[in-house]
Amino acid sequence: MKYSEQLASVDDAKNLGLLPEEYDKIKEILGRTPNFTEVAVFSVMWSEHCSYKNSITWLKTLPKDGPHMLAKAGEENAGLVDIGEGLGCAFKIESHNHPSALEPYQGAATGVGGINRDIFTMGARPIAQLNSLRFGDINSAKTQWLVKGVVKGIGDYGNAFGIPTVGGEVFFDECYNVNPLVNAMSVGLVKQGETVSATSYGAGNPVFIVGSSTGKDGIAGASFASKDITEESAKDLPSVQVGDPFQEKLLLEATLEVIKTGAVIGMQDMGAAGITCSTSEMSAKGEHGMNIWLHKVPTRQAGMHPFEILLSESQERMLVVVQKGKEEVVKKVFDKWDLNCEQIGEVTEGGTLRYYMHEELVAEIPADVLVLGGGAPVYKREYKEPAYYAEFKKFDIASVAEPKDLKPVMQFLAKHPNLASKRWIYNQYDSMVGTINMSTNKPSDAAIVNIKGSKKALAMTVDCNSRYVNADPEVGCAIAVSEAARNIVCSGGAPSAVTNCLNFGNPYNPEVYWQFVGSIKGMGKACEKFKTPVTGGNVSFYNQSSYEGPVFPTPTIGMIGLLEDKSLQTTLDFKAEGDVIYLVGESKNDISSSEYLYSYCKVKASPAPFFDLDTEFRVQNAISSLIKNKLVQSAHDVSDGGLFMTLLESAMAGGFGFEVVTDAAFRKDAFLFGEAQSRAVISTTASNGAALEAELRKQNVAFTKLGSVKGRAIVIDTTDYGPVSEYKYAFDTSIESYLN
Repeated sequence: MKYSEQLASVDDAKNLGLLPEEYDKIKEILGRTPNFTEVAVFSVMWSEHCSYKNSITWLKTLPKDGPHMLAKAGEENAGLVDIGEGLGCAFKIESHNHPSALEPYQGAATGVGGINRDIFTMGARPIAQLNSLRFGDINSAKTQWLVKGVVKGIGDYGNAFGIPTVGGEVFFDECYNVNPLVNAMSVGLVKQGETVSATSYGAGNPVFIVGSSTGKDGIAGASFASKDITEESAKDLPSVQVGDPFQEKLLLEATLEVIKTGAVIGMQDMGAAGITCSTSEMSAKGEHGMNIWLHKVPTRQAGMHPFEILLSESQERMLVVVQKGKEEVVKKVFDKWDLNCEQIGEVTEGGTLRYYMHEELVAEIPADVLVLGGGAPVYKREYKEPAYYAEFKKFDIASVAEPKDLKPVMQFLAKHPNLASKRWIYNQYDSMVGTINMSTNKPSDAAIVNIKGSKKALAMTVDCNSRYVNADPEVGCAIAVSEAARNIVCSGGAPSAVTNCLNFGNPYNPEVYWQFVGSIKGMGKACEKFKTPVTGGNVSFYNQSSYEGPVFPTPTIGMIGLLEDKSLQTTLDFKAEGDVIYLVGESKNDISSSEYLYSYCKVKASPAPFFDLDTEFRVQNAISSLIKNKLVQSAHDVSDGGLFMTLLESAMAGGFGFEVVTDAAFRKDAFLFGEAQSRAVISTTASNGAALEAELRKQNVAFTKLGSVKGRAIVIDTTDYGPVSEYKYAFDTSIESYLN
């Protein structure tokens, strides 16, 4: 039987992840019963991973306009902002959660490869990578296996590809036992005017597939990412792609070279949904169609069926539309780099995609009906406040007894895997390749990346405390945006724009969808306040298992900022004996959702920590002003672990101790270990103290003079809690001791 005659039933559609009503809609669109190949195409393009059908209504409410925007959310493969001097910065973050849950090494590696292709397919050269990782109980053998596989996958791919990993975060909680989160971010630079769009137009223009051959790895990966993890998920292992960083390096150089020939009309990488996605999205954007000859696609296995070729997510591939007559120019470039470059189709008038296998037309679908913003379905799911939310609000700090001795708490926090050094992880990443990482020997809250030939530098960070978001999605997500901005400001930069990776459970669960809606609202308010538009990103639903339930809602924020002058770079380490230490911002009698309360006191139910957006904005403006006025020796934001961990990290990095005094108006555990927001620790020279205080009063921001950089020990309220070196050893070796 011919492929075109293999008609698909509603059960076939359901098995591919489509709803019965979606199958009916497909029949209505086509005016006939679809064949199996066509239903397979719809199944990946209408999956949540590609269509955002359960999220786009709310995503559209996020701010998309800002002073530096060159491309708005959804317009291109990645966000693009103006950083001056004729340069644009392309950046994006995406998830590779489900593949990493099954095969952590390849799942993480191909996540890195895919996000870098999103950057260089626009004509930008990737210059830096970051990642945000979430794992389960670190004592679990499975978690340790996942950590080792994910970290090795990221390291091996990124190191071989030759892009430095400059920052990231790692968080452990039992909610991620089955479903880890692996979010990868890439940042690139491009000269304005040298970008390429993911579009297709000009009837008769040839369509090329370039890069690696197409295999059976990653088939229906987009659909796999759009369902829960179950006991049966191991059967989906073929949906996990296999990466080759050396091939990607060749593809990078060839891609940037071919763009300069002027022969390229449009280009898109083949990530989720492979050839299906790139042909349909480029055609829909350019309001044209394509004839594609699947038998001309270079394949790794003989006898691949049309749906396998269309849905394969084999890595290191691009679809390129070329100006007719310039085919040989393009082939010459890819031949030089020893990469496949095969014409597999041509652009047509009319907007219809026609896929052929030899002489047989195996699928015929209007491009527009497949894509987001076209005919792809859009849903606004039911949501309701979960019962736990009101319970968390009932928490009373008086129910927790203050510790009689602070030292056991301090020792516990210094070695807790969520707070301790991640050096075992980041030492496996090459952070110095390319010689542009300005944070290697100068630790700061955000990564600082050099722009060669300019006095400017880029600042970048990834942030999200998912425990806060779980406690209160709107407040928690606003905190995630604010902390990202605070990290950039404390490093001497100004926030510019945001990309996000929205990791949630099943959207059909009203309580999960409530978390999603609340997070979007909080993100929108904070991004408006900081004038950091959302340039795009990724939605990853279905991060849950049938027996563990959903993960904490984790809307990871990737933010970039700009240092207008590299001399403004500010680090977190104390610099000199006798420097004065200040807390900028207000202390609170608040231990809610802190690592201290959650892990040390074992109290899991509490609201998000204190947060006020207007206060946050004022504090950040004040810190920025202090840095510009050269009044700051070090700056480090108060976040996870509270004031104590902030002081300890600043002391350890500089090899100093400190003597500070707590405020009697607050409980000591709240003052030292609480995670109330909108605070930072600043150190300054004794001679600049008066000027610093005057500037903070002028900015109408609260501050406390804590003490000074002194000796090599931790002294709080005249009590000596031991040498900093004792805590540093525990801090540095904690994660290694678990994983080795």
